Amino acid sequence: MKTKQNWIKNLNLQQHVEGGMYSQSYTSAYTVKNQNGEERPSATSIYFLLDDTDFSAFHRLQADEIWYHQFGATFHIIAIDLEGNLHDLLLGNNLEANESLQITIPKGWIFGSYVEQGFGIAGCMVTPGFTYEDFELFTAAELLAEYPEHIAIIKKMTRK
Repeated sequence: MKTKQNWIKNLNLQQHVEGGMYSQSYTSAYTVKNQNGEERPSATSIYFLLDDTDFSAFHRLQADEIWYHQFGATFHIIAIDLEGNLHDLLLGNNLEANESLQITIPKGWIFGSYVEQGFGIAGCMVTPGFTYEDFELFTAAELLAEYPEHIAIIKKMTRK
């Protein structure tokens, strides 16, 4: 199963609103209340495929997201933390090149991702579980108003 099309077919992947392709792989039957007192699954997980012709646009979640490298290309996870600092986190299997097999993006951070060549597959687990009510997708204008010092990466990681 080495081709991108085989992975897409066998994992039942579909387009994600932020970019890339995904399929839901797990939703916990156990529920918790989020910070607003709303019931959520305690965790959810997806398969996420990204290739070098696309990117995952800057977005924010109101829950932690843990990324796991599963196959292929290294993911650059570009994140803006709560203080406005920019991070380029490398999710991959080349530990000697400072890549990590697992990366946690804390709730409230703004982040997106891309791969430089080929395609990669990650697992992404959100806790408490992902809902679109807790998801914000940003425009360049929204982010530039708050983070003008990051103009180049904001233009690269947002959609028109």
